Amino acid sequence: MVIVRTLLGLLFIFASVVVLFDLVEKPELSGVAKTFNDGIFAVGYFIPMLKIVELTCGILFVIGRFVPLATVLIAPVIVNIFMFHAFIDNSGLPVAIFLVIANIFVACSYRDAHRGLLAAR
Repeated sequence: MVIVRTLLGLLFIFASVVVLFDLVEKPELSGVAKTFNDGIFAVGYFIPMLKIVELTCGILFVIGRFVPLATVLIAPVIVNIFMFHAFIDNSGLPVAIFLVIANIFVACSYRDAHRGLLAAR
């Protein structure tokens, strides 16, 4: 579990640092992927907010603190990553599938901490 959690964290740390500090050139996109990407970047606040959430969750995964919170916070991000690669650009689908499986695995490892979220009241 520690290995999967750490890999998940390192992936999110790397992905967020690369974008936040503009370390690599953005790939040239076309079609629907370009339209989607242009729309998200046009908003202005969304990408920095997204990358700060990814960075925060990545750090929490790596250090092993507040992991249940990190699994909940990062879940919608992972769903969006998966949907983008499943329906718009298949190039990153293996990584997206890993993210889904890894987050489910880590969340299940902390299932006792999630019981309150899943209780009908």
